[in-house]
Amino acid sequence: MIKVNSRDFEWQEGMTVQRLLELKEYTYVKIFVKINGAIIEKEDYATTMIQDGDDVKVIHLLAGG
Repeated sequence: MIKVNSRDFEWQEGMTVQRLLELKEYTYVKIFVKINGAIIEKEDYATTMIQDGDDVKVIHLLAGG
């Protein structure tokens, strides 16, 4: 089990950041991901593994006026 934005989410063996975003259907243009407080670069999403017990924050940025 992992935490995604403070909610429990079922962890899968071999889960990458990219796979998590696909499973959660996050398609925001401006998004960033933190694992255990460390920012993950977008170019590393496909290779960064999420471990069982990790705390993941997925934040999408909005612009407004």
